[in-house]
Amino acid sequence: MNRLNLPPYEIKTRQQDGRQYILDVLRRKFIALTPEEWVRQHFIHFLADHKGYPTALLANEVELTIGGKKLRCDSVLYSRNLKPRMIIEYKAPSIAISQKTFNQIFAYNTLLHADYLVVSNGISHYCCKIDYTNRSYSFLSDIPRYEDL
Repeated sequence: MNRLNLPPYEIKTRQQDGRQYILDVLRRKFIALTPEEWVRQHFIHFLADHKGYPTALLANEVELTIGGKKLRCDSVLYSRNLKPRMIIEYKAPSIAISQKTFNQIFAYNTLLHADYLVVSNGISHYCCKIDYTNRSYSFLSDIPRYEDL
């Protein structure tokens, strides 16, 4: 797998039926190791281990229904009263972050109304804070620590 612009962590993988799997600490099970899953697991560990995000408030593969179509948010951070605070969208390292990626996460946010939107391909990371009062958003220079949300 590709080297990422994220801190390393103790990765747990296993082989089964000729395929490689990686442990998803949030879902507590081994998931097929794809380039996007490689980014997701590194990013979740980065948030928990380096930014202080409680894993109990993070969820992977959150299902949404938009106009009768079922979609999945890659990861969602919830507040302690279970309001979505942050939506995170991952791409494989080989996929450039584009306007299409931001359109995708903004579509998810029409349902969830989160305060922060994050997009990462493991190499580049973007975080924007939504200002619902002024109907605007601003990009942050870094992913905020949990205590600063």
